[in-house]
Amino acid sequence: MVAQAPSAVVPRRRVIGGGGRWVPYAFVTPFVLVFLTFMLAPIVIAVVNGLYSSQSSGLGFGGAETVFVGLRNYARAFADTDFLFSFVRVALYGVVQVPVMMVIAAVLALLFDSALVKARRFFQFAVFLPYAVPGVIAALLWSFFYQPSVSPLVQGLQAIGVDADLLAPGTVLWSVANVSIWSNAGINMIILFSALQSLPRDTFEAARLDGAGELRIALSLKLPMIAPAVMLTTLSTVIGTLQLFNEPQVLQFITPNISSDWTPNMAIYAVSTLGRDAHLGSAMAVILGLVTLVVSLVLVRFTNSSARGGAR
Repeated sequence: MVAQAPSAVVPRRRVIGGGGRWVPYAFVTPFVLVFLTFMLAPIVIAVVNGLYSSQSSGLGFGGAETVFVGLRNYARAFADTDFLFSFVRVALYGVVQVPVMMVIAAVLALLFDSALVKARRFFQFAVFLPYAVPGVIAALLWSFFYQPSVSPLVQGLQAIGVDADLLAPGTVLWSVANVSIWSNAGINMIILFSALQSLPRDTFEAARLDGAGELRIALSLKLPMIAPAVMLTTLSTVIGTLQLFNEPQVLQFITPNISSDWTPNMAIYAVSTLGRDAHLGSAMAVILGLVTLVVSLVLVRFTNSSARGGAR
């Protein structure tokens, strides 16, 4: 009996240009729709709405009509000294709050990454827990510690002869900053700690063999190696500073030293709701968005320039 030679296997030809070309678009479509609906559309509406104004017609008896006024609302916004000073206030707030926030987050991340801290998981959870508390609730909790009549903190300071008023005109800004730092330091710490965990440990072991201490390793190796994560957290903190709203809005009810236009977001809210001028509020919102964009671009440009200079 003669054995038959095995038949050659004919390779299958891959069909190019089949009906699967639409599959990537199907996956991308939900994101595009959400982006257009909740990100791009509000921006376009705000820009267009800021170019119009509501004016009474018929000696006030014919209702209000919307008329095109061009850049008049933007001129009114720039002529509002209280609105402009709110940017100065959040700039002063950010000059102190952003570095303090980043230093606290970086120190905690470095400590948790080292072998110095015991019960690491417990302390990480304790530091991150305030971030899970909504900003309004956090402001309400801290308002209890700021009111002299019920605050154990203020009463304790007064008992040792320190006349503390945490809601005074000169201290209320830092009281608001304290609430923000308490609430957001944990999430920044988690981001930096995650970046530290991805670093190669061989580099640190080699540095220890060369005689470098833990502080030298942290400052000269770990922090430069997680520079992108530091940049990300710094940028998000700066943007959050410009969007400050919840904390001062809540504390406004317990102190007269926080006005309705204390921050840009509060000024926009007051004009749009209390002032019933949504068109002027839209113009202010566009200005705030442009300022945030410019500050973000400047920060990114500065960071990239510093990184290139350090690489040389």
